[in-house]
Amino acid sequence: MITKKVNNVQEAINGIENSMTIMFGGFGLCGIPENTIAALVNTSISDLTCISNNAGVDDFGLGLLLKKKQIRKMISSYVGENAEFERQMLSGELEVELTPQGTLAERCRAAQAGIPAFFTPAGYGTEVAEGKEAREFNGKMHIMEHAFKADFAIVKAWKGDEAGNLIFKGTARNFNACMAGAAKITIAEVEELVPVGTLDPNQIHIPGIMVQRIFQGEKFEKRIEQRTVRQRA
Repeated sequence: MITKKVNNVQEAINGIENSMTIMFGGFGLCGIPENTIAALVNTSISDLTCISNNAGVDDFGLGLLLKKKQIRKMISSYVGENAEFERQMLSGELEVELTPQGTLAERCRAAQAGIPAFFTPAGYGTEVAEGKEAREFNGKMHIMEHAFKADFAIVKAWKGDEAGNLIFKGTARNFNACMAGAAKITIAEVEELVPVGTLDPNQIHIPGIMVQRIFQGEKFEKRIEQRTVRQRA
């Protein structure tokens, strides 16, 4: 059996270099590969193009890479919880490509499936459509979007085995599922790494063929971006 296991996060990020394009799974702070992000923060890697639904918050997640000016361009659908992201974008320090959330997910999934491009009605008639081919289907205009081309996809899973098979938990599945296998190399950070044969085949969300490296993270924080509680009656 081929093993995809690497010994630690430093071994997992081997080969990531300046100016690469990297996908990061997660939605807000849910399901982000926080150990891998922290390891990248501790390197001198810079000029990155990051594909992620958002950029975390100022002191956690991709916000840490932004703070160190390691990101040149963000391709995202939402920027609302990160003040440093907003500051860098408005000052022109950071290039930002805002993409409708469904289009972002489909551009990942298309890359995963080997589909070079697709047509979507989302964004037609707006700035999103500028410079893109438009065609009519069933009486409605669509624009052509290209699949992403990324060097690395970094995803987070609840459980995984040494062959790279992954199981996500709850909403942490989010963008992780469509990013796995959507780049040249996929790194999977898992909360629990088990021997091959331990996982129920019927419960596996991503097969190991889509993962090249897998490791067990050392520390996980269950942060909430905006905690909302109901007052007692």
